[in-house]
Amino acid sequence: MAAASPPLLPTTVVVPAAATPSPIPSADDANPAAVRAFLSRLLESGRRALSGARPWSELVDWSALSRPDSLSDATSRLRKNLAYFRVNYAAVVALSLGASLLAHPFSLAALLALLAAWCLLYILRPADAAPVAAFGRTFSDKEVLGGLIACSAFAVFLTSVGSLIFSALALGAGVVCAHGALRVPEELLFLDEGDQAGGSGNPLMSFIASATAGTGGGGRVV
Repeated sequence: MAAASPPLLPTTVVVPAAATPSPIPSADDANPAAVRAFLSRLLESGRRALSGARPWSELVDWSALSRPDSLSDATSRLRKNLAYFRVNYAAVVALSLGASLLAHPFSLAALLALLAAWCLLYILRPADAAPVAAFGRTFSDKEVLGGLIACSAFAVFLTSVGSLIFSALALGAGVVCAHGALRVPEELLFLDEGDQAGGSGNPLMSFIASATAGTGGGGRVV
């Protein structure tokens, strides 16, 4: 007779626990009040900076253009015109950059994604928000900042985005220098001495300072 088979012992099946998803920063992590204050301050600074622009009719006055007599004359003209048309010239350079980006949608999308990452992960992220976690580990603020800087450097210096930006800025700067050297500044009504000394009335500097004020010098908001 065949030997009876031993009774089967119950087996326990261990079901692995579902992995807890890592928290991903979202737009809700940013302080809405800080976002609104930042955008409001940015728009107000932009309007204040543009209010210092000279009449565009003076900038495009072809009758005031003439060939400089010497290199020193061209340098003197450029220096005076830069002091007088500085806001207009900044707008020309920004227009050159904007047109170049609009002509290359991939570069524009990459820059917008990079800007969104900076705002979402660092600039507008509240100081008491949960740490950034991804790939099964948590990243400190210094690691997040280092990653953002590395991504920015990669996008600017190692991709076509950087070459596009530099080309657009060089084109705008070339237009500004050519106009500044050809524009005769004798008929221009210059700023007063207090405005010329140290650039105290420079609306561009006020724009940059006001846009970054309240963020801890580019750090996270509280």
